[in-house]
Amino acid sequence: MSPRKHIPDIVRALRRAYRSGDAPVKGMPGPSPFRVLISTVLSTRTQDPVTAAASARLFERASEPAALARLAPRAIEKLIYPVGFYHTKAALLPSLARTLLERWDGQVPSTLDELVCLPGVGRKVANIVLSRGFGIPAVAVDTHVFRISNRLGLVRTRTPEKTEERLRKVLPEPYWIEWNALLVAHGQTVCRPQNPLCDGCPVSRWCLRIGVARTRR
Repeated sequence: MSPRKHIPDIVRALRRAYRSGDAPVKGMPGPSPFRVLISTVLSTRTQDPVTAAASARLFERASEPAALARLAPRAIEKLIYPVGFYHTKAALLPSLARTLLERWDGQVPSTLDELVCLPGVGRKVANIVLSRGFGIPAVAVDTHVFRISNRLGLVRTRTPEKTEERLRKVLPEPYWIEWNALLVAHGQTVCRPQNPLCDGCPVSRWCLRIGVARTRR
């Protein structure tokens, strides 16, 4: 049976395992698309607790684009340290905020094509903003989604871009928004890059990695 036929079962199992907000998914403060956008930019190459703390400090000073555009990069560096590449991000954020003010009257755009025109915004960030900021179905592929989708045999891809393309074809649209959050939670706690905790994994019965290991015994 094709692994794709098990998608509803996989989603139900992950929902049971990571329900009620207990999962350590990336903390995006509040429903504001602007906050989701900035937090997601900060989260690149950064552990989630660091991102959450840095975002909170930054939003205390700049909770909307005009305030962020006025902040000097040195001031932003102090607020967001120690996120990954904080020097680069501190220089990027005022430019991003000015672009929002100049092109979209301070509002975060709500289409993929517009979002990827923003400084520092690629498809992953754009899809997270669409799904978490606007509630628009989008497939956001980070390292967890890439790794686990391949381990489950839902895709056979080598890049996040190809993973997004394939998932858009095989994953039913009603699951698009939550797929990222569920797989991030699972990837952080159980299905880790190295030494995954396969015993007790809620979706191990559908995992190709485990199937191959059993075959080799």
